[in-house]
Amino acid sequence: MKFGKEFASQIVQEWQEAYVDYNYLKSVLKDILNFNIAASPEVEGSLKRRLSMYRAFSGLQTSFKVSQNNEDEAILVSSEGHYQTMFLMSSEKGGENEMVFFKRLDDEFNKVITFYQKKVEEVKAEADELSKQMDALIALRIKVDKPSIRIKNSHLGNPGRSEMEAIQEAEMTSEEEEATRGKRDTANTKHMEFRPAPLEILDHIKINLEPETPVSTLKNIIHTSKSNLSFSKEELRKAEEQMRKAFVEFYQKLRLLKNFCLLNVLAFSKIMKKYDKITSRKASKSYLEMVNKSYLGSSDEVAKLIERVEATFIKHFVNGNRRKGMKSLRPQAKRETHRVTFFLGLFSGGSIALVAAIAVSIHFGNLLQHEGRGQYMENIFPLYSLFGYIVLHMLMYAGNIYYWRHFRVNYPFIFGFKQGTELGYRQVLFLASGLSVLALAAALSHLDMEMDPNTRSFETVIELIPLAVVFILLLITFCPLNIIYRSSRFFLIRCGWHCLCAPLYKVNLPDFFLADQLTSQVQAIRSLQFYVCYYVWGNFRTRSNKCQESSVYQILYIVVAIIPFWSRFIQCLRRLFEEKDSMQGLNSLKYFSTIVALVMRTLYAQKRGTFWRVMAASSSGITTVANTYWDIVIDWGLLQKNSRNRWLRDKLLVPHKIVYFVAIVLDIILRLVWMQLVLDFQELPFLHKKAMVAVVASLEILRRGMWNFFRLENEHLNNVGKYRAFKSVPLPFNYEEDKSL
Repeated sequence: MKFGKEFASQIVQEWQEAYVDYNYLKSVLKDILNFNIAASPEVEGSLKRRLSMYRAFSGLQTSFKVSQNNEDEAILVSSEGHYQTMFLMSSEKGGENEMVFFKRLDDEFNKVITFYQKKVEEVKAEADELSKQMDALIALRIKVDKPSIRIKNSHLGNPGRSEMEAIQEAEMTSEEEEATRGKRDTANTKHMEFRPAPLEILDHIKINLEPETPVSTLKNIIHTSKSNLSFSKEELRKAEEQMRKAFVEFYQKLRLLKNFCLLNVLAFSKIMKKYDKITSRKASKSYLEMVNKSYLGSSDEVAKLIERVEATFIKHFVNGNRRKGMKSLRPQAKRETHRVTFFLGLFSGGSIALVAAIAVSIHFGNLLQHEGRGQYMENIFPLYSLFGYIVLHMLMYAGNIYYWRHFRVNYPFIFGFKQGTELGYRQVLFLASGLSVLALAAALSHLDMEMDPNTRSFETVIELIPLAVVFILLLITFCPLNIIYRSSRFFLIRCGWHCLCAPLYKVNLPDFFLADQLTSQVQAIRSLQFYVCYYVWGNFRTRSNKCQESSVYQILYIVVAIIPFWSRFIQCLRRLFEEKDSMQGLNSLKYFSTIVALVMRTLYAQKRGTFWRVMAASSSGITTVANTYWDIVIDWGLLQKNSRNRWLRDKLLVPHKIVYFVAIVLDIILRLVWMQLVLDFQELPFLHKKAMVAVVASLEILRRGMWNFFRLENEHLNNVGKYRAFKSVPLPFNYEEDKSL
């Protein structure tokens, strides 16, 4: 692999603007090469060869050798504060191009070193904070695990000193162990050195361990949060867990920062060697000497912090087990298995075969003209459409993952997945195809429309098949065993619970992103309501029900549909009060208008009449315009007048701009599709009303899948613009102000 591609594959995407622009420097060198080729035709080359004999006898050969071989006369590098390179051969033909190259090279180097210095200062400050947190954790550990230390040593005449010695002996690395390592200079290792601290440190901190729950949120609203330590083992366990996460995240940051340094130094080395090769000069040695002597090439603070974090983590969190500690600090990347690919192919092929079998059964059984078709579509079709909505959404999500990876969108970081647990597109397709096989096989066995003439009912076992599939799906989803991607399942359940309990949880991106997905699954949620109606209050043996006619069902039909929109509305309000962002207020109004439109549309479908139709059409029109504008301008960041890419935005990940314009048009069209249900356009004669509802719902899922890609692309670019490459981990202890220890 060429270095340019390897360089692009290893950069931290959120820091990409801070890396050396290797491709641009290569393009400048290419211009220099093309100029040299154009300025040196074969005729001029033969003339130069003839003149070389004259130069040899006229004394010009000596000066020529000096200018070509003495690299000190090719460039002069100044390293006083701002690094600057002076090109000493600008008078030569093509020298202007080389001056441009060194000017851009200096700009890139100064950009890189400024960013690196800033990040090093940040991690040093973070190391100091972790050091203080470890002081408190060690004191808490002594207080909880060794309460007899103070009592034992109180008889030694100096209780304070004895306590310190006990803590040092119990928890800290001995000075002899430090001396044998001989790897660090004590003057440069002040960060992350956790010195023994007296137990009185616990008198000056406030605890921050209580997890955010609906109960804790309500407590915080009523009165202040917990501030005093109870010195319980549970408290210690939670503090250690938070500190462990903080160390792992901090270690990943240090590793990426070290890689940033090494990768940029290597890039400067490669580009200077290319320069030497193209210009036949030897300027790289002096320039790279400057790079190596600079803060970027000579600073070892990050490397020392890495060593210190490893030693501290191994000592205090894994009882000195280095292999276990490094496994926690450096989680292995998830490996793709052939098993997933095999079952994906098997289930995909099975799904296609089952679809063909259903089509053949419908055709040869003449089921479309069967007298029981209406009864089947009213009672059985909604049961199976639920699985169709879920599978379609999973297929769209798999496509999103494929293109996010292709365009290097850091979706695991944005969603906050634990490293190594995020699902790839193959895993999602595997789950979708497995559910598809299960649902299609059930539907194929449930195509019988003939009622038993003796019992005047359908076979009970057959009629219970959809309910059995739902139970299987729920059982797999909530299964506590570590099978079928438990981490991802529990992540989904947790986010769903946060959406349901909004606004009692702090709103994170995964929570409101899932709530947005649920707003496109209104028909799936209503299908779940129909399950309860059909199997509890209906007569599933005769495929009939009257509960849909009840006022309670009609009210619930509205309520269950607005739950996702209400969740987003409340989430926006919480973010408005917490973040003081007026855009969240406008977003909440958008979702409120959608709730009103949904209620009006449902009431029109239930009551009919001119009044309800006007109310439904007007409210739907307003919310459609508002939602479409928000999709394209706010969520996708497009339609910016003054952007470099006209009517789009400055930065685009997809190289073909036409894709964005097509997405804009499709989003507008698909947003307008649901108006068909309000304005009573002529339905297709071969489609049942229930099938038409399913088609509209499927189109909304497709629109949401398209929205997902561009929404996360915009979020990724925002993270890149702000260099946000790491999530903040809450620390367990808050030090009281102005009380240093």
